Amino acid sequence: MKLHLKHLAVIAGFAAAASTPALAVTEIQWWHSMTAVNGEWVNDLARQFNESQKDYKIVPTYKGSYDESMTASIAAFRAGNAPNILQVFEVGTATMMASKGAVVPVGQVMKDAGAKFDPNAYISAVAGYYTAPNGQMLSFPFNSSTTIFYFNKDAFKAAGLPTDKAPSTWPEVVAAAAKLKASGHRCPFTTAWQGWTQLESFSAWHNVEFATKANGLQGLDARMKVDSALHQRHIENLGNMSKQGLFVYKGRGNVPEASFVSGECAMINTSSGFYGNVAKNAKFDYGLAPLPYYPDVPGAPQNTVIGGASLWVMAGKKPEEYKGVAKFFEFISTPEVQSASHKRTGYLPVTTAAYELTEKSGFYKQNPGTDVAVTQMIRKVTDKSRGIRLGNYVQIRAIEDEELEQVWSGKKTAKEALDAIVKRGNEQLERFQKANKG
Repeated sequence: MKLHLKHLAVIAGFAAAASTPALAVTEIQWWHSMTAVNGEWVNDLARQFNESQKDYKIVPTYKGSYDESMTASIAAFRAGNAPNILQVFEVGTATMMASKGAVVPVGQVMKDAGAKFDPNAYISAVAGYYTAPNGQMLSFPFNSSTTIFYFNKDAFKAAGLPTDKAPSTWPEVVAAAAKLKASGHRCPFTTAWQGWTQLESFSAWHNVEFATKANGLQGLDARMKVDSALHQRHIENLGNMSKQGLFVYKGRGNVPEASFVSGECAMINTSSGFYGNVAKNAKFDYGLAPLPYYPDVPGAPQNTVIGGASLWVMAGKKPEEYKGVAKFFEFISTPEVQSASHKRTGYLPVTTAAYELTEKSGFYKQNPGTDVAVTQMIRKVTDKSRGIRLGNYVQIRAIEDEELEQVWSGKKTAKEALDAIVKRGNEQLERFQKANKG
């Protein structure tokens, strides 16, 4: 018996020795906001990377919606337990840029680790958005999206509408919505992310200012400009559509997306990153198309603006952890991983090589409309359409939601709501400017 115990002890000693290298694996904490099919994608990326090498382990953790995870990370940073990588939506970019001492620019992380990293490899509209005035890339482009138009081909067919082509102008959307309603469809059109789709992307798509100072990219003293005649016209049109039951408001953020997947709403403006959900869960034939525009507006359509999120590297971590972060970013930047992610999710292939690889594979031909997001983004950008980078933007988005809801419910005119967005939005911008002067 004694001999047996001794034998076990020797085996245990060997086992402990054998497991020592496993203990040397450096864990990299990654906080994100991806749910459902996109959450599965994030977990798969981490797993694939972990299986590809033995030194590092990416641990992805869902931390709530984009604004919830950003709030959680600020609290965690103050408490000294921030993650290594934080996924931040594009509206948080100015706030992150101003968080001196809390983040390490991704360009620096990659350089210090000797990792392969060429900012010029990224689609310029994507890279430019996350690059500082000195040319250094600040965060890693990850799930970049843009706004596109989805439509239910089965519902179109039932309403006697063509199924091979979506409405390309706003007057055509109104006409299609009227036919859908007449055929018994209770929700002809809805929109998700209403501020992003109907004000921010709308502005860039029509080449009109959303805010001064190149929409905030040229300085903290930018101010809101969404009270123009064109903005008023558009919001008034949507308000009239709402009164007629042609546009049905289904809530904030991405909440309305469920009403499209279920077949309840026949048309929706939302993120290209919604594609994975539609492809997996829609029980009807659907189409993807460019955003509608007003044909009488000079210069329209222009390009849409970036949405989605990027990955920020938090400060105060060990050198080995930064090496692991760089290795992971190297892995998810490869054309193969990028292309597979794009095909699966609808998010943009953020490098030119990944776009070319996807094109060569015949994916766009087999899945018509899946290249819409890319073609909308790779047009030549102007100072009015490069993207929007404003301080306290999370708060401004909430103001947009509040005021637009007043229009949809008939409590405010388009002019009253847009004037309020400008006034309240400018208060937020002034507050941010004062806080970040230094």
